[in-house]
Amino acid sequence: MSIRFTAKARRGMVALAVTAGLALGAAGCGSGGGGDKKPGASASASRSRGSQPSAQEGKSEAPLAELSGPSGLVLQVISAIRDSGGFLTVNGNLKNDGSQTAVVPVALRGDETEIVQHGTSFGGATLVDSKGKKRYYVLRDTDGRPLTTTDLSSIEAGQTIPVFMQFPAPPADTTDVTLQLPTFSNGTIKISG
Repeated sequence: MSIRFTAKARRGMVALAVTAGLALGAAGCGSGGGGDKKPGASASASRSRGSQPSAQEGKSEAPLAELSGPSGLVLQVISAIRDSGGFLTVNGNLKNDGSQTAVVPVALRGDETEIVQHGTSFGGATLVDSKGKKRYYVLRDTDGRPLTTTDLSSIEAGQTIPVFMQFPAPPADTTDVTLQLPTFSNGTIKISG
């Protein structure tokens, strides 16, 4: 019964995530604003590389945390934003501080069958709420694809790539969580919003 409940709860969570995403997308399409945008600017950005982070462009703040990984890879967490829909989006930059091209570890995607079948991603990431004694896993769409940056295979020396991961949001009174990423060190981050 516990496994059946977990599967039903997961399906319900995925359905909620997709519904909220569609609602937010529809609301964004009808908002009108953006009179200064160049036509086609957003279209070319969305074609550049798989999934992209939401709103971190132009930020030059000090990172909330730096997680060290293999082969000179470093994940700098730039923001952890809780939204009103019950989601927490972690944005960051994956950098190669090494002197040679680094292969992005396949282990980042985790080992869940549902995620593994969709290729490389940050699907193995988790958030740990020590206060509430809970662990939060990356959200997935209805096809089982993780709501993270996908399709990263390697990063050239000195290159930085923006990344994101989306989780269910911890309770409002939880302000600090630990980001865990396979093959990387852990990092404590402060939630905003």
